[in-house]
Amino acid sequence: MSLLPVSEALSRVIGACKVNGTETVALNQALGRVLAEDLPANFTQPAFNASSMDGYAVRYEDLRRKPTALIVIGAAPAGHAFEGTVEQGQAVRIFTGAPLPEGADTVVMQEHTERNGDIVVIQKNPPARGHFVRPKGMDFSSGEVLLRAGRRLGPREIGLAAAMNHAMLPVRRRPVVAVLATGDELVMPGGTPRPDQIIASNSFALEALIRGCGAEVMDLGLAEDNRESLIAAGKNARAADIIVTTGGASVGEHDLVIGAFQELGLKVDFWKVAQRPGKPMIFGHIGDSLFLGLPGNPVSALVCAAVYLQPMIVKMLGLPPQSIFRTAVLNEDLPANDERQDFLRAKLGTSPSGELLVSAFSRQDSAMLNILARADALLIRPPHARAAKAGEQVEIIRLEF
Repeated sequence: MSLLPVSEALSRVIGACKVNGTETVALNQALGRVLAEDLPANFTQPAFNASSMDGYAVRYEDLRRKPTALIVIGAAPAGHAFEGTVEQGQAVRIFTGAPLPEGADTVVMQEHTERNGDIVVIQKNPPARGHFVRPKGMDFSSGEVLLRAGRRLGPREIGLAAAMNHAMLPVRRRPVVAVLATGDELVMPGGTPRPDQIIASNSFALEALIRGCGAEVMDLGLAEDNRESLIAAGKNARAADIIVTTGGASVGEHDLVIGAFQELGLKVDFWKVAQRPGKPMIFGHIGDSLFLGLPGNPVSALVCAAVYLQPMIVKMLGLPPQSIFRTAVLNEDLPANDERQDFLRAKLGTSPSGELLVSAFSRQDSAMLNILARADALLIRPPHARAAKAGEQVEIIRLEF
């Protein structure tokens, strides 16, 4: 059976994903969520002509003579508008954020005045009418769309939404990703493995990646290498948007994932991709859930997650589609490649001229998490790529998890 090209596998995986529905959350629960609808302002900011300085609200035409002495007829602290009208020769003590009184058109900062009882002397005139005045609607006006659907909400966006007078926000439902690690050889971190066992790391790394992408995790724990254990764990995953397994995806006698999950309704779209690491990857669906069977080798599992799982979550969240591929300049020669696409763990650097440089690690074993943790990117070597020389442009995937 011929192996599926990476480009075709990625196209099928992303094509099978649908954008999740909408739910409404409070502002203080919106961090990291993705806006599902365009958000218009429910408020005009500022809602009135406002002072941007502590000082005195005056009529600019009264400042033509020097020095200018004006009668102070009242005060306007923030949140307490002065109700009267500023007439010729008058001023109102005003504070930052307060509404400009009727009749006034300019603010003189207090450092440029001298106060003596009810008389304020303007010692330095502002340069123009309207100085230190924020006009109504300077920031935004009611009905103006300021946040668009597909925007991930950070502190700035949440602050803006609050200023727009939104207490609740429409966001995309987070995808739920069920994670199941398989293998009799696995022992949970903190345990004491036998000489023939290893510490389980895949599920912890994958769950961190999933949460970092903005999805929710359903942790199914560890399953043993037998049909009964796999089926029991798989039954708990049916409410997930994506079911991810690690291990048991190859062709050995103990690689039972496909058979066990087929009993739960798995329809396999493809199995085995022309890539290294990650060749024995499985993709399909169980009812409305998508299924991604990743290899058990830690590096293989995370590389497949970077290439396939992250774009799946991005699609479900309704984020704008973005290519995961970038370009960089090769920092050293590389040999020709065989029929599988290589994802080489690599370091990034910068040339004196500012070019992004990439160098592959000399060791690329798919069990070496230490190398993956030190890597900045995956350097892509297409199938049957000729030998490459330093200075050539190559494709990379930045590792941002």
